[in-house]
Amino acid sequence: MYQVTRLTNGLTVATKEMPHMASVSLGLWVGVGGRYEPDALNGVSHFIEHLLFKGTKKRSAKEISQAVEGIGGYLNAFTGEESTCVYSKARHDRFDELLEVLTDMFLNSKFDPAEIEKERGVIKEELAMYLDQPQHHVQELLTETLWPDQPLGRPLTGTEKTLDAMARADLLNFLRTHYVTGATLIAAAGNLSHKRVAKVVARVAPRFPTGKRPRFVAADNAQTRPRCRLFTRKTQQTQLALGIRTCSRHDERRFALRLLNTILGENMSSRLFQVVREDRGLAYNIYSSLAFFDDTGDLVISAGLDTDNLPRTLKLILGELRRLRNAPPTASELRRARDYVVGQIDLSLENTESQMMWLGEQLINYGKIIPAPEIKRRLAHVTAREIRDVARDFVRPERLNLALVSPLKSENNLARLLRF
Repeated sequence: MYQVTRLTNGLTVATKEMPHMASVSLGLWVGVGGRYEPDALNGVSHFIEHLLFKGTKKRSAKEISQAVEGIGGYLNAFTGEESTCVYSKARHDRFDELLEVLTDMFLNSKFDPAEIEKERGVIKEELAMYLDQPQHHVQELLTETLWPDQPLGRPLTGTEKTLDAMARADLLNFLRTHYVTGATLIAAAGNLSHKRVAKVVARVAPRFPTGKRPRFVAADNAQTRPRCRLFTRKTQQTQLALGIRTCSRHDERRFALRLLNTILGENMSSRLFQVVREDRGLAYNIYSSLAFFDDTGDLVISAGLDTDNLPRTLKLILGELRRLRNAPPTASELRRARDYVVGQIDLSLENTESQMMWLGEQLINYGKIIPAPEIKRRLAHVTAREIRDVARDFVRPERLNLALVSPLKSENNLARLLRF
């Protein structure tokens, strides 16, 4: 059973009791990420995430790691467009120690100038590493193409320019104004008691800075024709990412989109995998994926292939998108897609870490917990015609965006293919 307690200062505590488990997973979430950043501070959320590991008033960076790893646990973090999370996992009887380490990192990090400079260099190396990977670079390029000149289109890591310009005062000011109780959630899952977790958190809650969750800049979805972006570099393959702007996570059509994505390219029995790889051998891997945000979303088709096969592969991809618009999937195809998604939901909630992640994502993104059985019920009611209709809503020329990292010198001939 999921339980949620909202403390008087605005801090939220959520748990999933799993008494049969040996572990407990704990996450300290903040409903702030890349799209909350002004242009000049692009990458500040990710920078702060790194610096939370670099020493507090009573622990060095090494001692932070030792405090968790020394009790048989592990510690990690991530930054997204709309949230940041620092999390850990250990044996259930070590919960108090995990909570003490995470709150120490969150409340007492020193942001030592020497550590800031070191980490600035580390993040630049991370940025260079991603740009050296064409399959990652093409996704960054697509993001810029889907959401030009706005926060959603900027890299979460920031750029060399913004990283170089970011001062300690900028980091501390963003932390002070954004990492507040109204945006903060402590989520835990495992062999625990909600009552006890809420009581322990309540003791440290007064130390958290109070405030309401900040707002972000709304997405600008203006687009009147297909867009194509090419980055020319000497590579063995062309990396392709075709993005389609869709709807937000609050839109009822998201359930039909989830099944459409499975039919299109989520697994090895999908249409794209069968047509492009199995039938014609044009790519080693091709897949589609969904991303939902608070006010918009996207469906992305990704592939790596021989440059000579690019026009043919792109025509096949567009042919499958056209097919989704023209006719509903068969009853058996719909059944398989639904069974796959339902199975993936169940498998994704098997352990304490995945349950903690579910809690955090639900409460940060929706402000409430939508139970898995309710999501499965909604998926069960999606019809084949609704899948066709949602394809007609979103698979349109003015929503198409193509990004390529390739030896090609020009994308002009490809841009003409982005038509229905």
